[in-house]
Amino acid sequence: MSVRRVMGIETEYGLLGVGDPGANPMVMSAQLVTAYANEGMPGAARARWDYQDEDPLADARGFRLDRRAADPSLLTDDPAHPAPESGLDRITQRRRPGRQAETATVANVILPNGGRYYVDHAHPEYSSPEVTSPRDAVLWDRAGDEVLLRSSRLLAQIAGMPDVALYKNNTDGKGASYGTHENYLVERRVPFEDLVTALTPFLVTRPVICGAGRVGRGQRNEAPGYQLSQRADFLEAEVGLETTLRRPIINTRDEPHADADRYRRLHVIVGDANRLEVSTYLKVGTTALLLWLLERGGVPMELAALRLADPVQAAREVSHDLSLTRRLDLEDGRRLTALEIQRVYCEVITAAVREARQSGAVADLHQEQTADVLARWSGLLSALAEDPRSCAREVEWVAKLRVLEAMRSRDRLGWDAPRLAALDLQWSDLRPERSVYARLAAAGAVERLVTDEEVDAAVRHPPEDTRAYFRGEAVRRYPHAVTAASWDAVIFDIDEAPALQRVPMSEPLRGTREHVGALLDQHPDAADLLAALGGPPAAPQT
Repeated sequence: MSVRRVMGIETEYGLLGVGDPGANPMVMSAQLVTAYANEGMPGAARARWDYQDEDPLADARGFRLDRRAADPSLLTDDPAHPAPESGLDRITQRRRPGRQAETATVANVILPNGGRYYVDHAHPEYSSPEVTSPRDAVLWDRAGDEVLLRSSRLLAQIAGMPDVALYKNNTDGKGASYGTHENYLVERRVPFEDLVTALTPFLVTRPVICGAGRVGRGQRNEAPGYQLSQRADFLEAEVGLETTLRRPIINTRDEPHADADRYRRLHVIVGDANRLEVSTYLKVGTTALLLWLLERGGVPMELAALRLADPVQAAREVSHDLSLTRRLDLEDGRRLTALEIQRVYCEVITAAVREARQSGAVADLHQEQTADVLARWSGLLSALAEDPRSCAREVEWVAKLRVLEAMRSRDRLGWDAPRLAALDLQWSDLRPERSVYARLAAAGAVERLVTDEEVDAAVRHPPEDTRAYFRGEAVRRYPHAVTAASWDAVIFDIDEAPALQRVPMSEPLRGTREHVGALLDQHPDAADLLAALGGPPAAPQT
């Protein structure tokens, strides 16, 4: 009965070599990750990523894509791709006694905050640790921005290394789009067809409250203008497994990184990279509430009746409609605006939450955030219908449009003016001295939900209420004993043990501070910790 849900955000950042726009992005990405591993994580484990349980070709529709037919971009379980030579000093990977040491450029770092920082498709990518609330999603997402910013500054201090500018956006304006993916654990008993039915109209219309805004229309900015979403023009299918070509509204990857009998992971690839914290907060908060509703008992008829006649076309129409008045064709012949469709979702979920609370059937562990998400959602829908400009403190596409319109009016610019495209890019710049967003935030012109002090702590420490706590603390406390990790396991290499020892973490709500905090405090030695955890050594890892 709440926004409480195991979830996280993974973001691919745009990057550019300052003074060298033709610099190799894969090399720069590896340089950034390596610089952070060397200088930004003193004393932390240099553990590799464990790919044992990854299965990116499993499809939620009940089949597995043939590996020979898969686009290479889907093979995220293959560690051979991402790490070109970076030119930095290489880090020695600790091996079992008696084995020859191997060296490799660091293209994958497991962070002390429980997250992951790595090279993916020629971009540096940060995957946040698992959290359970929208505010924590904002906090550890912001921690990712700080990790990337610190990486670029650390790299610039190394002689001979490039100055790299990083951008939290989703397109380079030349036909390339890179993702900001949300992940939500959902109970396996919810039929996948219900997820498709309920989520499609919701995700198509969601940019009215959380779109990041974009100068230009079309994948290559073929037409001048402004739109609500950075990703809408790159959506080409309703349902599918792909993430980099024929991008679908509903992604079907069935890779839960948890107990597969109990959970599925909803992998949402249509969202924008947000700088405004309220936009991120509502993006994940409203989605979490919709998933709670589906777990409660199927798709309500009011939501089932919202099926769109052409969801892909509707996504573009929503994004291109700054007036928020364009009507979308529904399968049943009705025509509703994106705001009207969002209003139906908001009202149905609000009524269900009220009913559940009155019944006393379940406890709401994030009651205040649940109420806040619902109140903000409803209030913004009303305000956007009345005057979108009034929402500039909370809705990113509105905030960005306000800045762009001021420049257009002052300098009499058309939407095809290069200066507007440059300002759009400058909005997403992670460097506070360059970022338009950062200037607005410093001036109090946009609403903040987390403090700089909280962000700094989230860079260094994991959430305390998910398994990310054990992962992050293991990396920080036992840097010479953790040899590998993944979302659902930590692997220890203890000199006295005959084999590597794998600690499974298939339940995301175990391994929390409540569960293991005292145990970690009592056992500063990794061998003692494993003895206390009990169980026979796992089979050797290769």
